[in-house]
Amino acid sequence: MSVRKLFEEELQALKNELVEMCRLTENMIDDAITALVEHNRELGRSIKETDKTVDEYEMDIEKKCMRILLKQQPVAKDFREVSTALKMITDIERFGDQASDIGDIVFNMPQEKYIKKLTHITKMGELAIKMVHESVNSFINNDEKAADAVILMDDEMDDLFNTVKDELIELIKKNSENGNQAIMLMMIAKYLERIGDHAVNVAEWTKYNETGVHVKY
Repeated sequence: MSVRKLFEEELQALKNELVEMCRLTENMIDDAITALVEHNRELGRSIKETDKTVDEYEMDIEKKCMRILLKQQPVAKDFREVSTALKMITDIERFGDQASDIGDIVFNMPQEKYIKKLTHITKMGELAIKMVHESVNSFINNDEKAADAVILMDDEMDDLFNTVKDELIELIKKNSENGNQAIMLMMIAKYLERIGDHAVNVAEWTKYNETGVHVKY
């Protein structure tokens, strides 16, 4: 087998594992929102166990990246693609961390009626999953336009977060007894907003892979 063919096969295996890691974090975010909506404390707690698998993916992909860089001695564009994947896995791992953090909050929340409808928080969850999915796909498919679309989605995420924050502040003003739950819901919204930020980071790395220039948005 030629050196080039071996490199392409190893790079494809690396990308396949990145996709698996990403899809796992998507499921974690979905589980976290489901646990919140359904007051499912056990589902919330279970997400922490899944996060251990995400961490294992991160370490394995990191090893694969280093092995390719050391053994294959890729040319400039190939080197950039592998080093981009190496940088991205940190953000993908954070998707899982923040989903796990949401699960922990759900597990520790009192089993009481919510002080507000969760409409905007569930929209944030849906958007977070979409941003995660599309950001990694943009890299896998070398699609800079898809990366740009993810970056634009972050404006919607920020707007939703501000809506949730303003609503919760008003509920605390009306009744201080709303405070504890409002803080927990605010933390959940903030974790979702941070997932969006990490998805933007992944999209930025896609653009770097395509252009050779890393720009922060």
